[in-house]
Amino acid sequence: MPDKNISFYLRKINPVDKIAHYNQLFTEYLQQNTRVPEPKNLYEPIDYILKLGGKRIRPILTLIGAEIFGATPEEALPAALAIEIFHNFSLVHDDIMDAAPLRRGKDTVHTKWDTNTGILSGDAMLIQAYQCFEIYDAKLFSQLVKLFSNTALEVCEGQQYDIDFETRNDVSTNEYLKMITYKTSVLVGCAFQMGAIIANQTKEAQKEIYKYGKLLGIAFQIQDDYLDAFGDPETFGKQVGGDIIENKKTFLFLKAKELGNSSQKEQLHQLFSNKDQVDTNGKITITKQIFNESGASEATKKAIQEYTEQAFEVAKKLDIPNESKEMLINFGTYLMNRRV
Repeated sequence: MPDKNISFYLRKINPVDKIAHYNQLFTEYLQQNTRVPEPKNLYEPIDYILKLGGKRIRPILTLIGAEIFGATPEEALPAALAIEIFHNFSLVHDDIMDAAPLRRGKDTVHTKWDTNTGILSGDAMLIQAYQCFEIYDAKLFSQLVKLFSNTALEVCEGQQYDIDFETRNDVSTNEYLKMITYKTSVLVGCAFQMGAIIANQTKEAQKEIYKYGKLLGIAFQIQDDYLDAFGDPETFGKQVGGDIIENKKTFLFLKAKELGNSSQKEQLHQLFSNKDQVDTNGKITITKQIFNESGASEATKKAIQEYTEQAFEVAKKLDIPNESKEMLINFGTYLMNRRV
């Protein structure tokens, strides 16, 4: 692809400003394409969760995926909106299952309204996500919906694995990695691949950018697990220690079980065998101490770095201009340096 096809924003603006540009572009599109018709009790919760903010990482990936392959980000906006609506739909239902009180520092939908509203509004969001693809021609529509449907089902499978792990004491690291691949990273890969589809790229190019996204998504989720335990509650936007309270078998937990001494392993077993403990703050404090003293915290940070570097190796081999490769690497670096 000749360099002249690379947009001004890919060539000239630093990574933080590029992301800010993509975010503004997408946010304006989101505002233009969301409304609150009757019945308001169905649509107000949708409007609420979509406008809570966040970095809107996944739709930005779709815009990047389109632009690095020569399409305009504007062409990818409907697909990006589908990704964002679906992601938020999954969050609404996840929060219900996790009984989570906060999302992005605000009340979750089921807390602000009620559980039934959260379920029904989430269902409507899934339908709205599919409607976003209707703007594309038949060929693109078919490719996008097929990828989206496969990904959406994998996300559901990943969520079920996550739930199953809460009551198991024999979860392996490989099982955990499969779970987060399905629950989180396939959607990151999907977002990038949608951009490639819109840019009419070959199957091989689509496969490689998907692989880049999937590896980056694994690093992103392991980092998210780390931040859940050690993030700043003022910036993280969710209840810090929520995974510990819910007995989630995160990478931190599994590494602590692997690296810890017999006393630490037994203590973790006791802490994670009872979901209804009254002293949740004490549980979080003790668990974090075990994570640190066992070496699990350092092992987790090392894994984040390793998956990020694997993603960068894929990016370097893509058949795209060097400026585009640099964009992917800079974006990944920015993403892995986040604290929220």
